Amino acid sequence: KGCLAMLEKRGITIPRGLNIYYYGNIPNGAGLSSSASIEMVTLWLVNTLFDLKLSMIDCALIGRETENNYLGVNSGIMDQFAIGMGQKDHAIYLNTDTLDYTMVPIELGDHKIVISNTNKRRGLADSKYNERRAECEEALAQLQTQLPIKNLCDLSMNEFNEHQSLITNEINLKRARHAVSENERTKQATKVLQSNDMVSFGKLMNQSHASMRDDYEATGIELDTLVEAAWAHPGTLGARVTGAGFGGCSIAIVKAELVDDYIEKVSSAYRDKIGYDATFYVAAVGEGTHQID
Repeated sequence: KGCLAMLEKRGITIPRGLNIYYYGNIPNGAGLSSSASIEMVTLWLVNTLFDLKLSMIDCALIGRETENNYLGVNSGIMDQFAIGMGQKDHAIYLNTDTLDYTMVPIELGDHKIVISNTNKRRGLADSKYNERRAECEEALAQLQTQLPIKNLCDLSMNEFNEHQSLITNEINLKRARHAVSENERTKQATKVLQSNDMVSFGKLMNQSHASMRDDYEATGIELDTLVEAAWAHPGTLGARVTGAGFGGCSIAIVKAELVDDYIEKVSSAYRDKIGYDATFYVAAVGEGTHQID
């Protein structure tokens, strides 16, 4: 309904009603973009059926509008963009301000992607996602009193360190430091992926989670338990929270021959500390939104 409402706001009317059956294997409320997936497949469907001549980027933008204006979540466009524009065995290096992007090959070799679900349900609208966004915006506003920047990501880490005294709230300072440092890590990650240096990529994943835990404070005991158990396993190249945090899932790159042992060990550590089971999915980087023959 939200997607169709956003189409109507653009002056695009669907000429008749539809009975749509959705089937998928993305768990709801797990931070794996289940809502964005429904948005993108819905927009792809009506775009195809009624020849609306929308590009996939148009669909991603409308999906974000649905989150922001229909669901009341101040999310960005990354989820919808990745779902719509994804390519098999590639990451997307995306500037979410300009929507300029580069496809970056991911060569996992003898490693697999393992997603671990805390099974602690979360929803963006009732999580602290919007609160974190507001804290970053407050920090940005204070930096803008002396710096000609549009976004936090306009700053390098050195520039941020030089001007961080402009941010008078300690919590907002931590939030902004995460945003700037994560942007730097993303740039580094693109370079190491292009060099097929998966060991360095794994280290960046670990640093990312530590920043999410300590500066952004968007993990929690469940996610930290999963990630720390992953770090302790000899088959792990790197592990971090995935999605907005506050529950949901972690993601790890694990030696293929050790995946079963990894799941057993991490599952046991999680159950012992949290008291209930996590769920594990072995995943691959697939194509974006498309018709299944």
